[in-house]
Amino acid sequence: MRLADLRHRLRALGANPAHERHVLRRWAHAKPQDSGRRRIDDYLPRTLRQALPALTDELATLARLHSEHPAADGSARLLIVLNDGQTIEAVRLPRGEGLCVSTQVGCAVGCTFCMTGKSGLLRQLGSAEIVAQVALARQQRPVHKVVFMGMGEPAHNLDNVLEAIDLLGQEGGIGHKNLVFSTVGDARVFERLPQGTVKPALALSLHTTDDAKRERLLPRAPRIAIAELVDRAEQYARVTGYPIQVQWTLMAGVNDGDDEIEGIVTLLKGRYAILNMIPYNRVDGFDRLERPSAERCTAIFRALNQRGVLTRLRQSAGQDVDAGCGQLRSRVIAVRAA
Repeated sequence: MRLADLRHRLRALGANPAHERHVLRRWAHAKPQDSGRRRIDDYLPRTLRQALPALTDELATLARLHSEHPAADGSARLLIVLNDGQTIEAVRLPRGEGLCVSTQVGCAVGCTFCMTGKSGLLRQLGSAEIVAQVALARQQRPVHKVVFMGMGEPAHNLDNVLEAIDLLGQEGGIGHKNLVFSTVGDARVFERLPQGTVKPALALSLHTTDDAKRERLLPRAPRIAIAELVDRAEQYARVTGYPIQVQWTLMAGVNDGDDEIEGIVTLLKGRYAILNMIPYNRVDGFDRLERPSAERCTAIFRALNQRGVLTRLRQSAGQDVDAGCGQLRSRVIAVRAA
């Protein structure tokens, strides 16, 4: 379901723009439709009131919790069932009140260190299905930040993702800088994001400063030179006032060498950017990849900060329950196939 279709249905039931905002706001906040100071009997048209129970039930089927996998770091991986039986993952983040959501079932980029891309792209998520993940998570606790870094490449489902961002930033109560659009780099992103009423922060999945290596790691990412990607991302960042969040999955012997440290300093020093380094989360079926030692990760972090690149060393949520990079979904599929 797309939000545009939902809005059309509300209008057909007699909703004016204010009624529409009422319904969408309460759904996005996981609140009953009759909550608030005004009685809906005195506010909403009768045709809309009569249709609300069935519509509320329908919206609840867009994203249902299959299982929850809490981790020691305070995060929780959520395996979510869509109304056609497909499954996706979302993550309640350990710091603050953040949520990582999926934008596709599967992914076409085929990153060589990610389970999600192993089965390719199965289908797009509708914009309402993306918002439904937030509504589902809000049934358990508040959500004040949404990052589009779950399953899928948001740029490959751009219309639906931007529709969801617009609703979350206007009716969903999420601050615009707390909506984080992640991409491997796609020219359409740099064209479309500045045009929106809601302008999210931008995260760029980089993982290396070597163009040839990046082609091997992200085999179906657009062939845009790394320096150009960072230039275009920084232009957008300066328009919004939110620095680029450069994402870097640290893999031993792949992108943790001194050559990469030098490349990062050359590429990012003086940029309006933050480098987020996340040690590799071991994935079933990718035995050749390992995370660097804790000592090596810390050494890289310190070296970059000392040389003028603002760097954060993070941990991938849910590592102790082997739940990252599409692994929950893959285990459910394996069980069904057995």
